[in-house]
Amino acid sequence: MEKMILEAFADSAAVKEKFVKTHLSLIAKVSSMIADAFSEGNKLYLFGNGGSACDASHIVAEFVNRFKKDRPGLPAIALNTDMAVLTSIANDYDFSDIFARQLKTLAEPGDIAIAISTSGGSKNILKAVEVGKKKGLKMIAFTGAKGTKFASKCDYAFVVPSEDTPRVQEVHITLGHVICQIVEEILFEAPRGNSSSRSAAGSR
Repeated sequence: MEKMILEAFADSAAVKEKFVKTHLSLIAKVSSMIADAFSEGNKLYLFGNGGSACDASHIVAEFVNRFKKDRPGLPAIALNTDMAVLTSIANDYDFSDIFARQLKTLAEPGDIAIAISTSGGSKNILKAVEVGKKKGLKMIAFTGAKGTKFASKCDYAFVVPSEDTPRVQEVHITLGHVICQIVEEILFEAPRGNSSSRSAAGSR
């Protein structure tokens, strides 16, 4: 049993190390893009199914509340949390519309959406990506090794080099945490000799 535990932790760490080596520049680029969007008054949407829905909600909580810094909340929304909205759309239309219809209703050009799908094959995720791009959103994919087709449909894609769902999800939540941390640093790190925020987002 102890061997199995050690192997699981070692495997998780190895996948994370491999991932960051190939995505380091993209993480910095996307984090800056999200910070700029917040500064300009735009919103960030996240969505996923199952464990990925939990990851979306988790990351949203870090933005809306706080991550490491005591600062104003940032406008992030998880599209997988409102049971009434989700079930009414699924009942009246189709389950594949649950995220797309929300983006069609709520999102504006300049907003950003993070679509989280370990497999990259979920119809409701793919339909939402299509709608988001038509509305002028920057679409970001969090996926695994099986999700390359899904990744190609997005503007930016983080593809975890693993087909093991737990390992993929472990990278996704670490990635979400790192993006939150970078966004906070960009928006709320006070310049030397000045105690105010570097960004207007800190004073909204």
